Amino acid sequence: MSGFDDPGIYYSDSFGGDASVDEGQVRKSQLQKRFKEFLRQYRVGTDRTGFTFKYRDELKRHYNLGQYWVEVEMEDLASFDEDLADYLYKQPTEHLQLLEEAAKEVADEVTRPRPSGEETPQDIQVMLRSDANAANIRSLKSDQMSHLVKIPGIVIAATPVRAKATRITIQCRSCRNTISSIAVRPGLEGYALPRKCNTEQAGRPRCPLDPYFIMPDKCKCVDFQVLKLQESPDAVPHGEMPRHLQLYCDRYLCDKVVPGNRVTIMGIYSIKKSAQSKNKGHYNVGVGIRSAYIRVVGIQVDTEGSGHSFSGSVTPQEEEELRRLAAMPNIYETIAKSIAPSIYGSTDIKKAIACLLFGGSRKRLPDGLTRRGDINLLMLGDPGTAKSQLLKFVEKCSPIGVYTSGKGSSAAGLTASVIRDPVSRNFFMEGGAMVLADGGVVCIDEFDKMREDDRVAIHEAMEQQTISIAKAGITTTLNSRCSVLAAANSVFGRWDDTKGEENIDFMPTILSRFDMIFIVKDEHNEERDMTLAKHVMALHVSALTQTQAVEGEIELNKLKKLISFCRTKCGPRLSAGAAEKLKNRYVLMRSGTRQHEQESDRRSSIPITVRQLEAIVRIAESLAKMRLQPFATEADVEEALRLFHVSTLDAAMSGSLSGAEGFTTQEDQEMLSRIEKQLKRRFAIGSQVSEHSIVQDFMRQKYPEHAIYKVLQLMMRRGEIQHRMQRKVLYRIK
Repeated sequence: MSGFDDPGIYYSDSFGGDASVDEGQVRKSQLQKRFKEFLRQYRVGTDRTGFTFKYRDELKRHYNLGQYWVEVEMEDLASFDEDLADYLYKQPTEHLQLLEEAAKEVADEVTRPRPSGEETPQDIQVMLRSDANAANIRSLKSDQMSHLVKIPGIVIAATPVRAKATRITIQCRSCRNTISSIAVRPGLEGYALPRKCNTEQAGRPRCPLDPYFIMPDKCKCVDFQVLKLQESPDAVPHGEMPRHLQLYCDRYLCDKVVPGNRVTIMGIYSIKKSAQSKNKGHYNVGVGIRSAYIRVVGIQVDTEGSGHSFSGSVTPQEEEELRRLAAMPNIYETIAKSIAPSIYGSTDIKKAIACLLFGGSRKRLPDGLTRRGDINLLMLGDPGTAKSQLLKFVEKCSPIGVYTSGKGSSAAGLTASVIRDPVSRNFFMEGGAMVLADGGVVCIDEFDKMREDDRVAIHEAMEQQTISIAKAGITTTLNSRCSVLAAANSVFGRWDDTKGEENIDFMPTILSRFDMIFIVKDEHNEERDMTLAKHVMALHVSALTQTQAVEGEIELNKLKKLISFCRTKCGPRLSAGAAEKLKNRYVLMRSGTRQHEQESDRRSSIPITVRQLEAIVRIAESLAKMRLQPFATEADVEEALRLFHVSTLDAAMSGSLSGAEGFTTQEDQEMLSRIEKQLKRRFAIGSQVSEHSIVQDFMRQKYPEHAIYKVLQLMMRRGEIQHRMQRKVLYRIK
């Protein structure tokens, strides 16, 4: 008879009738009492230092703020009463309800007396959190059913917030008899209306079948939202599709996350009736077959931005070790060596990739604009120079890496796509590769094979670091703060030195968005070929035996930790001296003064725009970030300028970029315009001339051949001349 002292549950022993029900009832009320004791009496701190009642104070504070929820740590519950926590793990559905009832009673006690009009206590939502290790979506099998699980992943889609009834009132159509406040189970389960009306009234016909309908204005509703969770990309086994899971959130858990967030979910693994198949045929065979979803009881959003794969797990000893590592004098060379150690040579590219992995610092200006801190890098070059291998390695060792290939990715897949939800017929958005890699690196292989209109989609993501969408009534802006590492071949497959600038078919708009452009040539050099062959042979011979890292390198896991640690902890700026030095060098580069020409022994034909200046600043900052220094010194600026010289300046000097606007020198420009004038004098509008004879003619006048072809190409692009008769004859239109 212990149920009597507990308010809220009334029952009387009906003369030894059905005793089993009572025992369940008794057990429930006892459990509820225990939960109530836990919420009321759990305290942190010791008697000496003074203690606080953790949950009581939290309930009171939240209730007075009008937020009716409280977050309970499973560890606290286990330390208070092991059995309670175990019950909550094993049968969360009913025990969570008891815990919420208990929370409601405690809140009722601690907030008395309340002002008039608020006498009835509100329902309290209890959220759970736990420090247990998270499971994987793939490990959820049938034995976990209706247990409490903890799962990490990325939210990729969210429906709008809708309402779900918790208590409904129904009325009979014919006899107007109402049944009020029927409780509906939480989650995605529905409620089946009764088929028959049981009121017997004399002289009236029986009510027909299915007479009840719901009275919407007498229902109690709560908000709910359905999320779609995808397992995090690093947990997907190689070559498999990432798995998805439906999440159901209600009340205060709605709108806590947006698509693209990485989260850890505490929830109840439950089942719902699978939707009736459209064609009522042999498909509808499974009676007990249900589809699974998770009813969320707690969400932890992983820390914003990059490096969150290790953000929580750096212990003080590890931090000590990482700081010691960053304080080494030659850390820059060491990191460059540890990047893809199995690839021989190409030191400058590795150094540039090291800069890209660490990244500069993102600046937010007072007027609300931001300057990007991520470094973009393009590798152009011959086949067989290990470009894709470098890309694969970067994908492995950056905190978040996404690898796509040019032909296989569309504009929507890279940025974001708008999809119609099959259930509600509403549109919702799914982020693409550049949104999922927010705070990491996107590696795009075969960059030159991408379709032109898909490549344009990356422009905004590379410079403004946002992706704006206006499709199907959704107008929004997503963040994509990621670096781009692209690899491409030249037009002719191999680099052709005689063709010069025709090797590259990128628009100058996309080229100027890359901070560094490397041209990787496969040069024939006996000595280098010898060492390269030795290196490759050694790799093949001792591939499995050589497990330990080579001297002077950092192994992959530690490098990954160092990168994410530096990215979260450090955001360096230029020091005054370095800024002054960079300013002077920039003016020198721009003006192309005689002194600068004497230093480099050739005419510089590269456009140095403000973008390139910012690129050098970012590279200098990333060099400071590797050493965890707050300021970039003059030495960093020197090294940044050197990297910039060997990459972009060299690419421009090799005559490969001339012709892209601003890349041509003054004399070339004059010569081209002279050729064009003569051409136009040679043949009138509407006449035809064989191409061969024109080229021969100009070659006799000592004009270089590539210049003549260039002019012809330019005029064709403008639509002034056309090819006729299998491209042998030129025809002038205007």
